[in-house]
Amino acid sequence: MKLPIHRWFRYSAGFSAAWVEQVIAELEPQTILDPFAGSGTVCVTADKLGINSCGIEAHPFVCKLAKGKLAWMVNIPEFLAAVTEIKAFAASLPPKLPEKIPVLLSKCYTDERLIDLFKIRQAYLEIAPSLSEELQSLIFLAICAILRPSSHVGTAQWQYILPNKRKAKTCEPFEILEKQVAMMQEDMYQMQFISRESRATFLQEDARKLKSIPARSIDLIITSPPYANNYDYADATRLEMTFWGEVNSWGDLHDTVRKYLIRSSSQHVSKERVCLDTLIAESIIDPIRDELIPICQELKEIRVTKSGNKAYHTMIAAYFIDMGFVFQALRRVAGSNCKICFVIGDSAPYGVYVPVEQWLGQLAVGAGFNSWHFEQIRERNVKWKNRKHNIPLHEGRLWIDS
Repeated sequence: MKLPIHRWFRYSAGFSAAWVEQVIAELEPQTILDPFAGSGTVCVTADKLGINSCGIEAHPFVCKLAKGKLAWMVNIPEFLAAVTEIKAFAASLPPKLPEKIPVLLSKCYTDERLIDLFKIRQAYLEIAPSLSEELQSLIFLAICAILRPSSHVGTAQWQYILPNKRKAKTCEPFEILEKQVAMMQEDMYQMQFISRESRATFLQEDARKLKSIPARSIDLIITSPPYANNYDYADATRLEMTFWGEVNSWGDLHDTVRKYLIRSSSQHVSKERVCLDTLIAESIIDPIRDELIPICQELKEIRVTKSGNKAYHTMIAAYFIDMGFVFQALRRVAGSNCKICFVIGDSAPYGVYVPVEQWLGQLAVGAGFNSWHFEQIRERNVKWKNRKHNIPLHEGRLWIDS
């Protein structure tokens, strides 16, 4: 998160760009695919090395952020001139707040900060139509990046907003925007010295279908899918989406974002009201059904003894169904010598262990891939004192041969 371009916006659900660079250097692919591209780590790294890449991201807002990073090739004087125009326009606007302000924004900002942020937003929205699509994406990202430094509330490790936690220091929006743009300018000079153009295609699509990717066109796949650990990816950018008016409350997240994503959170399956019997009847999970059913049944029984009553039993089943379709789609687009690497972690909802890498490997073979092996990177959750269980967990790389 300190590397040029990658540091423009903090998105926790990612992995090492330096490692991606090592893999590319070793395997020398012509075209790379990341079906869970997030904020664009693989595509930005491929751009640095002059390699063709394609990023697929189902989260609409995160997709916008990634397109901002991939606009690093924009003419720098034009970028600076556009930002200067937006700041001047914003400064000229009268200081007033909208009649209705979303509750989350009221909790996260003082009126003074909100006035400045809304002025910047209004100026951007009025000037953006006259700018190129790439320039719009670049400035949109810059404004998104100043929202949390301008707020007096805290952010949890995984980007959830903590309205009841106060920070000791905040930044004035116009000041932090100037610093953000200066940092982006520096990185753009560096990247443009290395590479002439972006060779990335970034699409808002479903990894379970990959409808825009031609058959047998990919020779390296590097990705990190959502983990089956109940993290709500839809909630990670709720503050930014609320600021832009894309959601007004937590309840809006499902129809705006969550329904497009892999079902890796209990909120997702609860909203869909899916039935376990219906899920385990899906043929896509044939390779793991005998192992999956007793785990889901155990989770179902434990659920009624817990106050949270989380639907982990259906979440786990739905997650592996979705991932089964992902492997089916990947089998279609992977070339005959394609290498695949998934950065993944295992899971233990309610203390019931789920062997994620084993089941994903079996689903990959079931989809037609040859073999898999797992390379452990680290142990997980060993330092937290408030763990609800003592099951050892780990994270690593699932390698799959086509």
